[in-house]
Amino acid sequence: MHSLDTYAGDKLDRLEAASLLRRLKPTQRLAGAFVERDGRRLLSFSCNDYLGLAHHPKVKAAAQAAIADHGAGAGASRLVTGDHPLLWQLEARLARLKGTQACVVFGSGYLANAGVIPTFAGKGDIVLVDELAHACIWAGAQLSGARIIPFAHNDTDHLAALLAEHRASARHALVATDGVFSMDGDIAPLDWLSAVCEANDAWLLSDDAHGVGVLADGRGSAALFPDAQIPFQMGTLSKALGSYGGYVCGSQAVVDLIKTRARTLVYTTGLPPAAAAAALAALDVIEAEPALTALPLAKAQAFTKAVGLRPATSPIVPVIIGEAQAALDASKALEAEGFLVVAIRPPTVPDGAARLRIAFSAEHPDAEVARLAALVRPYIKAR
Repeated sequence: MHSLDTYAGDKLDRLEAASLLRRLKPTQRLAGAFVERDGRRLLSFSCNDYLGLAHHPKVKAAAQAAIADHGAGAGASRLVTGDHPLLWQLEARLARLKGTQACVVFGSGYLANAGVIPTFAGKGDIVLVDELAHACIWAGAQLSGARIIPFAHNDTDHLAALLAEHRASARHALVATDGVFSMDGDIAPLDWLSAVCEANDAWLLSDDAHGVGVLADGRGSAALFPDAQIPFQMGTLSKALGSYGGYVCGSQAVVDLIKTRARTLVYTTGLPPAAAAAALAALDVIEAEPALTALPLAKAQAFTKAVGLRPATSPIVPVIIGEAQAALDASKALEAEGFLVVAIRPPTVPDGAARLRIAFSAEHPDAEVARLAALVRPYIKAR
């Protein structure tokens, strides 16, 4: 056997023994928050399509029309011939939604953070990252070559102390956080983070992948803190907007520099026309139906009240189980009851903090939310 196969096989065996081996499972997504998996129809509480827009007739029709008009793919980097008109329309709409001068669209949210952070930070700089920030923020920080300094989760005092210690010796400082934390569902204190950054000439980046479309009438977590100064407002098109892609909103100068220097924009093919058109149609729906954006949080709060957890602040509710195998067993038990609630295990979450990550959709029937709460309640009382 080749040494590479030996290495891979040994590592797979170790992951299997620790209940940490992950496997892909073919899943057919259906309308109404349902999926079909292994021949069974399940109500999914593991999807980030918070508004059900991936199956909205207007969103699908827009994607189909874009293919007819512009073709299936962009064909090249945006700086070559891949900068089709729908991207400019989408960027203008997102900038308006976020209240910024400009916006740049990327192929995914991961590519956005992996490209933006190295564009503005490098050797001689510091990047301070919330310890629970998404993996793509950490990836961008590592690619930058800057010194990476973690700060305690949502702890602005710790951030201030770190900046007081390290800012003077650094050329530039960038602070990166999730706006809504993808595994815990809590919201970053963007007002206090902004104040600390402003006091220390640091630039704040907030990843609003799980906030746009579902908080503040769809404007996202930054809109909850209108006085906060957030030079980099990053987000995705693949959650509440039901499409695919990522973006960063900011000043015209910031966006212009990203468009000419961010490697994950310059050296990759532009977002397909269908994805851009679908996102534009989703924004139309959100603007026309503001009440829709409030439903995921309302259902999450009904759930947390029913199970005795603190009130949800986003559509994401974690139920901490502990060990990985126990989380897998809990997920399997819920699947037997007709619910898909995928277990989240390390390294996505810390050791000993495997969990059921429950994501609420506007399409979840209230009766089913209540039934899920009754099934989950024993796991909460057991801790």
